[in-house]
Amino acid sequence: MTPYDLSTLLSSTDTQSGDQRGFSRLAQSMIPSEILTIAYDVRDRIAAGADILNLTVGDFSPQEFPLLPELQDAVKKALDDGQSNYPPAPGVLELRTAVCELYSQRLALRYPVDSVLIAGGARPIIAGTYLCLINPGDQVVYGIPSWNNDHYCRMTQATPVEIPTTETTNFFIFRENIRPHLQTARLIALNTPQNPTGTVLHPKDLQEIAEMVVEENLRRATCGQRTLYILFDHIYWLLTFDGVEHASPVQLVPECAPYVIHVDGLSKAFAATGLRVGWGVGPPDLMKRMTSVLTHMGAWAPRPEQIATASILQKSAVVDRHIQHICNETGVRLRALSASIDNVRETTGQNITAIAPEGAIYLSIHLDLLGKVRPDGKTITNDEDTLAFLLDEAGVALVPFRGFGAPNAQGWFRASVGTVSRAQCEEVRDRLNRAFSRLT
Repeated sequence: MTPYDLSTLLSSTDTQSGDQRGFSRLAQSMIPSEILTIAYDVRDRIAAGADILNLTVGDFSPQEFPLLPELQDAVKKALDDGQSNYPPAPGVLELRTAVCELYSQRLALRYPVDSVLIAGGARPIIAGTYLCLINPGDQVVYGIPSWNNDHYCRMTQATPVEIPTTETTNFFIFRENIRPHLQTARLIALNTPQNPTGTVLHPKDLQEIAEMVVEENLRRATCGQRTLYILFDHIYWLLTFDGVEHASPVQLVPECAPYVIHVDGLSKAFAATGLRVGWGVGPPDLMKRMTSVLTHMGAWAPRPEQIATASILQKSAVVDRHIQHICNETGVRLRALSASIDNVRETTGQNITAIAPEGAIYLSIHLDLLGKVRPDGKTITNDEDTLAFLLDEAGVALVPFRGFGAPNAQGWFRASVGTVSRAQCEEVRDRLNRAFSRLT
């Protein structure tokens, strides 16, 4: 049978609007991830032969960060053992129990197993939290730049309460920023160590927010008002450097446990983004309802990966060794990249700085090149021009903070070190020095 070529027939839909096609208002309102849009452009350039150091996507190169051998072997064993059918909706019991032990041993928080929900990465936990808590018009408070909260607000028709932040506060919001919105908010979204900034929220500041939420919920209980929750995304919590301390709000204020949803998973600390094993840890009644929601989306993690992850988390010595290794490797890269930025500033006199790395796999870089003229005569007038200059003249790819919902964070860019070598982080220095020397 000769296949019927549908290309011409289907291409006719390109000229029709979303309204004509009958797409939902949600589908028409959603926009692609700016981070991935930039990353795809960079990958296309590299495929076409361009020499580019790609510091865009928050992923790990298997060549630079190989999968933990014990984890790889455990996945293979699970498959060999025939563990290829559907997992239980809330996750396999072994993994949920292992997560409870992880939090008990490393965060001193003893959660019941019913508090743990396993999902296909951390994103379903974030989406599930929004879907289970937010009605149209409910307020979600978060600082900008922020990873994807604007998109989740759009998906659930929430009212975003975006609080701009600056480098003077390490790009975090504090108690005084939240207080004006406290009595009307439904959800406070926090992320630490933070994407995109690579900074860590100080425990004292986190404690003040947690205490305020407890106080507010006591007030709400007296008048029948709906509970205020904290979405606490700490997917990078095992990746901190140079003595920087990470804490959970529940560690600091145990009374806030009924109001906190931890977003966590295997992807970042274990450089296992493709295995898609994440988990949420929070109040059991909410996790039970979230299980029901995510079941209808098929958002569970694959059974072999769940079983393998459980076996690894139960081996404390293996986890300790691996976390030390990945912290060392990412820390070395971030410090090398930060030193490269310092060298460029000292060598060229250009206004370029970086915030000292604290956690995650990211470095915040500030570049003020507005008004500078490129070798081709074009004047740099905005972040898009700066991004193009770095790609064209230096072969360095970064992501502007506008890709994280912060269009007014002029000159700020995220650099991710998960896919580059130590030597390449040092190579950034020479690439930028050469490019900046050609600016006038």
